[in-house]
Amino acid sequence: MELPPPGPRGIPPLLARLVDDSALFPPSESTMADALAGYLEHRSGEHAGVQGVFLCPASRLPEMITELIKIRPKEPLPLSLIIDTGLGGVPKAISIVESREELLSLRMVEMPAPSDVDEVWLERVSEFVPEDVHRVVEPRRGVGWLDGVRNVIEHGSWPKIRCGGVSKENFPSVDEVADFLAVVSSAPGAAFKATNSLHRAVRHTDPETGFEHHGFLNLLVAVARSLSGGNVREALESTDGEALAGEVSGLGDEAAKAVRSVFSCYASATFDESIADLKGLGLL
Repeated sequence: MELPPPGPRGIPPLLARLVDDSALFPPSESTMADALAGYLEHRSGEHAGVQGVFLCPASRLPEMITELIKIRPKEPLPLSLIIDTGLGGVPKAISIVESREELLSLRMVEMPAPSDVDEVWLERVSEFVPEDVHRVVEPRRGVGWLDGVRNVIEHGSWPKIRCGGVSKENFPSVDEVADFLAVVSSAPGAAFKATNSLHRAVRHTDPETGFEHHGFLNLLVAVARSLSGGNVREALESTDGEALAGEVSGLGDEAAKAVRSVFSCYASATFDESIADLKGLGLL
């Protein structure tokens, strides 16, 4: 993803367009009107440079378009289309988006992969999605998972890693995340997207569920170390926010851009919480 240089709002390259808006998805599940209003408010706010694209399920496209017609945004909404209607529904969904260019600007198309992530399926993804739109494919964790990740990369798509959810099984282990990063960072030109339960910067235990949550700052440091031959697992396990913040603060602009060329973005239902953590750690 082409990263903008630091703009007038002073957003450092490491954080530019980092946080995609998933307010329509759990645990937020905002109404369409509220989710769009929140996104557009952040888009004109002090930390707009950190904000990425707006995520919308393909099944809710008509609802979103109806709301945008009411809102009349000043410029097209940067959109990631989440395919929840099956691969066969992709051409129609993209056609709907392209027919509303005054309202929507399609940047990504994201979809779950079948269990075997076969080449024929991946080739159809490439055929259906325009070349100037990022294709994001989520292989299922399990037996042969990393082979699926490699297949996704070889076909020019970004693999997506799900870092949490509603049950403990949805949270990958530190070893699984480290293995995923090793595959992606060793493949020339490869990038990935992360999603779910990453609204906080630093690894922590949720007091309500007891689940261990990965932190997006841990991921940034882990990718930096993966590229430089450092200890990736240690970065993923760390709960020391000040140490993690100090490490990323020491990255020069070129190193930061190298990290973000691998770790493209992550989805969060709570943009404000991510921003509060970054400010609290002195990174904004």
